[in-house]
Amino acid sequence: MVVDGVSTKDVLIVPETDVSARIFIPTATIDSGHKLPLLIYFHGGGFRVGSPFCATYHNYVASLVAAAGVVAVSVDYRLAPEYPIPACYEDSWAALKWVASHSNRKGPEEWIRDYANFDQVFLAGDSGGANISHDLAARAGIENLNGNEVIGTLFGPSIFWD
Repeated sequence: MVVDGVSTKDVLIVPETDVSARIFIPTATIDSGHKLPLLIYFHGGGFRVGSPFCATYHNYVASLVAAAGVVAVSVDYRLAPEYPIPACYEDSWAALKWVASHSNRKGPEEWIRDYANFDQVFLAGDSGGANISHDLAARAGIENLNGNEVIGTLFGPSIFWD
């Protein structure tokens, strides 16, 4: 499924661990220069399956971006059993810090640097990803996140696969 009006690109965040992400943005925003709320999404799958690059999560996040008018970063973290917990949490924290590094307009990824409103940062996820987003919201309240604050979390229900 292609969601009209949404553009995507893939980025490598941490080369040493292959942590990567798919970035989603309303296509009209690229031309307008308008800043949008930032949604950082963590896929579900019980810490064992799933990826932002599979059709289910790609389509889900693209639909969220189209409906809500946000910039989204969908994080691909390492999965168990090859990489036991806490790898998924550490990967996701590294990704969150990477995203936050763009708030001073010096980060390497232009879609985040130029179009994300860092006064409106939300974490979201479903299933295991909801657990990760909850953990990161708590951690961001304790540790320094480059002067940024998470202002909301959204926990979705499990996605039922066809």
